[in-house]
Formats: sequence, C-alpha cells, structure tokens
Amino acid sequence: MPNKDNQVLQDTTKAINATILRAKLLDTIMTGVFYVVALFFLVLLIVFATYIIVKGFMDFDISMMAFDHRGIGNQLFNTVYLVILALLISVPLGLLSGIYMAEYAKPGRVTKIIRISIETLSSLPSIVVGLFGYLVFIVMTGSQWNLFAGALAVSILSLPIISTTTEDALKSLPDGYKKGSYGMGATKWQTIRMVLLPACIPQIMTGIILAAGRAFGEAAALMFTAGMSTDINWNSTNLFSSTHPLNPFRPGETLALQIWASRTEAIAENSTQIANLCAAILMIMVFTFSISARYISQHINKKMIGDNK
Repeated sequence: MPNKDNQVLQDTTKAINATILRAKLLDTIMTGVFYVVALFFLVLLIVFATYIIVKGFMDFDISMMAFDHRGIGNQLFNTVYLVILALLISVPLGLLSGIYMAEYAKPGRVTKIIRISIETLSSLPSIVVGLFGYLVFIVMTGSQWNLFAGALAVSILSLPIISTTTEDALKSLPDGYKKGSYGMGATKWQTIRMVLLPACIPQIMTGIILAAGRAFGEAAALMFTAGMSTDINWNSTNLFSSTHPLNPFRPGETLALQIWASRTEAIAENSTQIANLCAAILMIMVFTFSISARYISQHINKKMIGDNK
C-alpha cells in the first residue's frame, strides 16, 4: 500500500509539474506575441509619421506658411481655433454625461436607451454628421458656413468618446475612494468633484486627446459646416467683423480641408507640396498636443498625490 500511495503521489506531482510547465510555456509564447504586436504598431507609427513629415518638408518654402492666399497660415490658425472651440463645447458636456451615467443613472429602460444612443452616436459616419450640421446649424438658422457650426458638428463626434471614457474611469475606481470621502462627511457632489474626478484625470485626458485628434483631422463634417474659404484680416479690431480672426461665426477652412482641396480641385503648381506640408503639420500638431496633454495630466496627478519629484 505505501508503495502504491507513493506512486500515485509521484504521478500526481509529475502531472502538476507538467501542467505548470505548459502554462509557463504558453505564457512565454503569448507574452512574445503581444510584444511583437506592440512592436509592429510602434514601428508602423514611426514609419508612417516619418514618411509624412519628411515628404511634407522636402519641398518646404517659408512662403508656404504665409497668412494669405499663397500659404497655409490662416488654415493653421483655423484648425487650432476650431479644435479649441470644439473642446470647449464637448469636454464639459462629455464630463457631465459621463458623471451622470457612472454615478447617478439607475439601471432601467431610460439608462439603456441613453447608453444605446451614445454607442450609436459614436459610430455615425462623419459625412452624416456634416449633413446634419448643415441642415440644423446652417439652413435652419439661416446663417452661412462658420467655424462655430463646424465646432458643433465636431463636438457631436467627440461627445461619445469623452463621455464613455469618463464613465469607464469613474467605474474603475476602488470603492474606498467613495467610502473614505463619505466617512469624512463629504456630499456626493463634493466626492465626485474633489476625489473621484482628480483620480480619473489620466483616463479622462486620454478621451480628450482622442477627441482632439479627431477634431484635428476631421474634414467631411467641416466641409458642410465650416466652409471651404478663409478671409482673415489680421489688422481688424472689430470682433464682430466677418474677417476678424477670433470671430467664430466666419467661414474657416482647416488644414484637413486644405489637403482635400489641394488634392482634388486646386490648380496651383505647388498644390501637391501644399497638401504634403499640411499633412506633415497636422501630424506634428497631433503629436505635440498628445505629448503636452500627457505631461500636464501626469503633473496634475503627481500634484494630487503629493509627489513633487
């Protein structure tokens, strides 16, 4: 009997060891696969960005940056201005909707309908949003193409991203955050504003970066709302003038629209070079915004947890 028990124990040990070895081997293989996939996307991004930037500045001439019809200075300003307008609209609304879905919405039919609506909105083609924006923000208001209408259209595309990111970030926090805050006598809104949202800054900033990236490169929605022309008078002092740079109710062509126009209907000799330069600048702008936003979010996060290194 003892020999038989020892044999069973040895067989069981061998089986367990074999299972552990197979698990470790599978873990090593899958880790390698994931590293290869991550490296592939990194290399793809580096190659793509390098190609766009190098090709864009290969035939660069300083006259291409002029703030008139010969250069893309006005389009560059319009792009930055429109992104700022879109974020000013979409970030507060997205944060509030995400907070509502995570902290206030109760399970039920209404919440389910809202969630389905957000998911549907995030999958809408930008051309459809552009046509909707043209009908609602241009035709129904009796106005001309303008940057504010373009910002509203882009906000429709950005809202689901920020809302979903905020909701997921709040739901992923440990319950200890709430319980600790409630234990100190804070109200629900004080807990959300002073405890939960600061803890979610990195995740929320990710959503804002994604929303801004889409705004930088959007073209179809802006074609029907912001317009395809730009007439800026940099000496104007009347904010309500149709040519004042900061007037949001003037038409404004962005870099993405300039790329499309240069590749399809432009007759200038350097239209190809202009399109390549616009693409390169857009790429640099997106990288700069993403890195800056990450740095700011990390700085705020370190400040909130008391790490001043």
